[in-house]
Amino acid sequence: MKGTNYPNRWLIALAGIVMQICLGTVYGWSVFTKPLMAAHNWSNSEVTLTFTIAIGCLAISSAAGGYILDTKGARIVATIGGILFGLGTLITGYGDQIGSLTVIYIGYGLVCGLGLGFGYITPIATLVKWFPDKRGLITGLAVMGFGLGSLMLTMLSPGMIASMGTAMTFYIFGGIFLVAVTGAAQLMVEPPVDYVPAGWMSPIGKKSSDGMTLGQAVGSKYFYLLWTMLFLNITAGIALISQASPMAQELMPSTMSVGEKAMQAGVILGLFAIVNGLGRLLWASVSDKIGRRTVFIILFSTQAVAFYFLAGTKDMMMFTIICSYIYACYGGGFSTMPAYAADIFGTKYVGRIYGWMLTAWGAAGIMGPMLFSRIRQASGNYSEALIITAVGLAIALVLPLLAVPSKAKSKDAKVA
Repeated sequence: MKGTNYPNRWLIALAGIVMQICLGTVYGWSVFTKPLMAAHNWSNSEVTLTFTIAIGCLAISSAAGGYILDTKGARIVATIGGILFGLGTLITGYGDQIGSLTVIYIGYGLVCGLGLGFGYITPIATLVKWFPDKRGLITGLAVMGFGLGSLMLTMLSPGMIASMGTAMTFYIFGGIFLVAVTGAAQLMVEPPVDYVPAGWMSPIGKKSSDGMTLGQAVGSKYFYLLWTMLFLNITAGIALISQASPMAQELMPSTMSVGEKAMQAGVILGLFAIVNGLGRLLWASVSDKIGRRTVFIILFSTQAVAFYFLAGTKDMMMFTIICSYIYACYGGGFSTMPAYAADIFGTKYVGRIYGWMLTAWGAAGIMGPMLFSRIRQASGNYSEALIITAVGLAIALVLPLLAVPSKAKSKDAKVA
């Protein structure tokens, strides 16, 4: 449609990144693990359950949010997400203040978790429609923000907790999230059905607005192949993320105080957050060149090796190097999968389709963290859980080999 004035799609992308940075602070939850355990005499499993509940609720709300997005529009879904995420963070601060684990479960686990799902699905589903010419790059940029959100939290929180307490730290971040996420949400709008970027031509016989319905997608085997691939990649990464701070602190000298260990762990997690964010952009951009399937083959095979060697690592430097790579691969799976799904199912109903695919995130959020924390409590170390993860990733290599429909091969070579 020549002569039509569209909103600046890069400004919409920037708003999506701002949202994702705030929402991505959920990955810094392990920074609060030791302070909450020390202040209230709660166990590692009890505190970790908060994170698990949040990711489980994310799965529910992302599926619901995807449907609402396709029917009511992106702005309303993003706004709901911002309000819930900010409010939930404030409730979490109150739960710490009164020493109630139940209130923390409700605040961070339930309310923040629901806000996460509404907020996360919106930029992803919206931006793949604005950027049909740069699907891998734009989803990489969007979810890179989510990865970098944990950097902000892990760099700022230790000092804030030490100087003003855990509860006040939650209160401050809750206020920031309410303003930033709901503000950015107002820029979330979808393009017209017939939108085509200037100078770009869609593949022959395929409009940028084409796509399967949710029923058609769920009725195909490719939905379940992609769901399982996403589930396994997330399970591996999120298990490590949930325990990264305690694992790092266990490798530190016993002469260091709890506060010193927490500060150093915060620096290490900050590094992990950087490579997580960069990995999201790198792998998604690479997938535009070598194909989504090839990227997942590399992710699964190399992570299997990485987890195997991590199980026997006692050196802090080696721990940091291996974990950095796993964080990058974890982010890469998140950034590549939306483009993979759009390639196979189309973009017309991508909100509700990818929203349902994100139930894999919720399932993995329950499986991964609890697996690691329970085995740690039973055995006294993480080695067994790391070996199990390595074996699972090696077996997962068969999945991307099957996830290439013939139509996708002929119409969109980026899947291959």
